[in-house]
Amino acid sequence: MKATPPTSSGSRDRAPAMLPFLALTALIALFEGYDLSVYGTTVPALLATPSWHLSAGEAGDIGSLAALGMLVGAGLAGAFGRRVGPRRLLLSGLTFFSACMLASGAASGPGTFAASRLLAGIGLGVVLPTLTAVVAEMSPARQRARNIGIIMAASCLGSLTAPLLGSWLLPEASFRVLYFVGAAPLVTVVPWALLRLPESPLHLARTGRGEQAALLRARFGLPEDQAPANPPRDRLLGLGLLLSRRLAPTTLLFWLMAFCGLLLTFGFSTWLPTIMQTGGFSTDSALTLTCLSWIGASAGLIPGGLLADRLGPRRVVAGVFLAGGAGLLVISRGPATWLLYLCLLVCGLGLLGVQAFINAYLIDRMPADLRTPAMGWALSVGRLGAIVGPSLGGRLLDSGLDLAWNFYVFAAVGVLGALAAVCVPHRHTDPRETPSLAAPAVTLRPDTAT
Repeated sequence: MKATPPTSSGSRDRAPAMLPFLALTALIALFEGYDLSVYGTTVPALLATPSWHLSAGEAGDIGSLAALGMLVGAGLAGAFGRRVGPRRLLLSGLTFFSACMLASGAASGPGTFAASRLLAGIGLGVVLPTLTAVVAEMSPARQRARNIGIIMAASCLGSLTAPLLGSWLLPEASFRVLYFVGAAPLVTVVPWALLRLPESPLHLARTGRGEQAALLRARFGLPEDQAPANPPRDRLLGLGLLLSRRLAPTTLLFWLMAFCGLLLTFGFSTWLPTIMQTGGFSTDSALTLTCLSWIGASAGLIPGGLLADRLGPRRVVAGVFLAGGAGLLVISRGPATWLLYLCLLVCGLGLLGVQAFINAYLIDRMPADLRTPAMGWALSVGRLGAIVGPSLGGRLLDSGLDLAWNFYVFAAVGVLGALAAVCVPHRHTDPRETPSLAAPAVTLRPDTAT
């Protein structure tokens, strides 16, 4: 039995369905972003804890452990997303990383703290690709990049919250308080998600629940037939399809982009407060300047998503990579205060927000039924960059090189990411998809279809 295609009334009804869904997913993204940022906020306090005796290099290694966990978590999402369904994955990852935040706050020493950060990274690694794929699937094609931008803006808002709290509480209060705040989803978001988070229509259709899938698509105003008529076999946990001759160049370029984007996100966010302190700013001023970068990311993601919907994500991804690199080069020259503030806003979008545009770009390029594994594997491989970023920043600080080298190295990574974005082949049309999904997300002139 087929559900009746959405009418104009159904179109009016999808706004009440979409708004609470976006609110719930944005709240999940907010806490995910908070956890990504809280470690960088607390690094100066961790280095100043007498009983822990941490060096800058050791602190960078702990930051890389969380990224290592995220590599494992994103790989799990890519490997098992099609089997267990994104709803179960998302709830499991959210609950797990929130519990690990509680453990981080209660850690007795650097060893247990590092272990809790590693485990928290696994939960975070599951959440981000799954959340992005769910929001993309539940969004009409013309609003997809915008909605992903909303979710990632919420993540950046969460990342902004950590240094704001840090500038208010530290160094007088213990760094542990900031981690306890990150455990709040256990009693807030998790119960709400258990009651209200819908299952993926694609997963419902794949598991023989076509009527439920059709009703859910009608409720959200989505095309009636999203699942391929003959779904591809999940060979090699999704990698066999992603590395096929047709998709391999696209897959590898997105892996490179994710590597660059996450290296910049984790390296920049982990060490910016410490770099600013090394450059002569007080703790409060360094954290305030860090807030500026997260404000730039939050403010730029939604209009950037709208621009990606209009012009295509290729140009937006390449542009923000280059803008972030240019901002770093200007900061390395010790500019006037007003120019420093402006560059930090630009770097926020170009370095901390770039992964959101990469995610939207990947969703646009990959066949619908491969989006979850493609996102999971891209972010899993990209976590290698997240591992390298904090350690690289710590080693550069310990090396005795001029402080400007921190900016030069990260700017070069931004240029590499931009080149990868430009080289991605045109969108693949999958004959197994329905025409509505095989078509481009927006109507573009031939010279702007990227």
